[in-house]
Amino acid sequence: MLGSFANAFKIGELRSRILFTFAMIFVYRLGCVIPTPGVNPEALSAFFSSQSGVLGFLNLFSGGALSRFSVFALGIAPYINASIIMQLLVYVIPALERMAKEEGEEGRKKISQITRYATVGIGALQALGISLWLETINIQSGTPVVFETGWSFRLTSVLTLTAGTAFIMWLGEQMTAKGIGNGISLIITAGIVSRLPSAITQTWQVFDLSNLNPKGLFSVLAIVAVVLIVTAVVVMLQDGVRKIPVQHAKRVVGRRVYGGASSHIPLKVNQAGVIPIIFASSVLMFPGLLLSWVQRAEWMAAYGQIDKVISWMIEALRPGGGLYLVLFALLIIFFTYFYTAIQLNPKEMADNLKKYGGFIPGIRAGRKTAEYIDRVLNRITLAGALFLASVSVLPSLLQGMLNVQFYFGGTALLIVVGVALDTVRQMESHMVTRHYQGFMKR
Repeated sequence: MLGSFANAFKIGELRSRILFTFAMIFVYRLGCVIPTPGVNPEALSAFFSSQSGVLGFLNLFSGGALSRFSVFALGIAPYINASIIMQLLVYVIPALERMAKEEGEEGRKKISQITRYATVGIGALQALGISLWLETINIQSGTPVVFETGWSFRLTSVLTLTAGTAFIMWLGEQMTAKGIGNGISLIITAGIVSRLPSAITQTWQVFDLSNLNPKGLFSVLAIVAVVLIVTAVVVMLQDGVRKIPVQHAKRVVGRRVYGGASSHIPLKVNQAGVIPIIFASSVLMFPGLLLSWVQRAEWMAAYGQIDKVISWMIEALRPGGGLYLVLFALLIIFFTYFYTAIQLNPKEMADNLKKYGGFIPGIRAGRKTAEYIDRVLNRITLAGALFLASVSVLPSLLQGMLNVQFYFGGTALLIVVGVALDTVRQMESHMVTRHYQGFMKR
């Protein structure tokens, strides 16, 4: 990877693309430290220093901007949610499905435009929800997070945060077009990597590395070992592919024979990527936040028994707790199967094979081929789902055992590794098109 990166700077156009990408990342990180008016940054920072789970997950995706309530506090999450919703609606609404399949590039442009509008709408709703939520927060010392509550602060927050999300979306599209790699993914990765120094500092403070006892030394070595093992497993499974062999029938046209070549159908072990984790986190986030808002309502003081039930439910759904982790893992497995079923249709794949004269050796064409592909897909999807669930709950388990607030795995590691591999592949493809062979040296 380092060799490919060094060789890429020897090509003028590729060097310009890489420098443009770094410049856009700098602009994004600059916006993450510009605060939104009307918020007490010290009180908000003190509140987030004691939070983890869902709030930590949202703060992770925003690159720490949420804990500062900066102009980029929403991050790219509204765009991700809008993209996921549109991907689902394409398979549910016939008009959108025709637009995507029959209209070609023009149809995809229309869907992208709808996604942009949906991003602005979702961002405005999230900004309003966050501004209302901030007005209810008070630190134990009594210092309010918001200086002056009311619609003036809410409207200012909605306009600022929605504009920030729209700008990040534009920034990501520019990085994709003029830079290297996927711009949206690189923005998320930049936010995750920016938290690495603070994570190392927290680890230093927790274990006091200057005066370690045997137990503390064992914990540090265990953390390093887990990081290396999980990283290796993530790299292996991100590139893991199940190849189904395909043979093409020979066709005789005059005196020439066409076809007869062999190929394969690549089925990725982790076909869904990190989308199931995002889905599961979103589903589990809303019940806890909704119950918290209900519990803070003034009229709840008159219903003591209901308040106790709500308190018990909030505690049961507390991020990092046993019930939360079990539900989180089950939802990840469910959404992995759900999203994979949307992305891949075994019947359609079997029909395409039959249409172009291909077949799987030993399997009849048509329905039997579809059943075989479906059976293989279910097996590798189970492996991918269990892998995603295991890696996702690992940070919470480590935080509970070692008391370290750091994402040693989970969504952060999946995104960073996946984006790094994809970016290197794109750099190498640029070098291949220019007949550059330096990256082939081993």
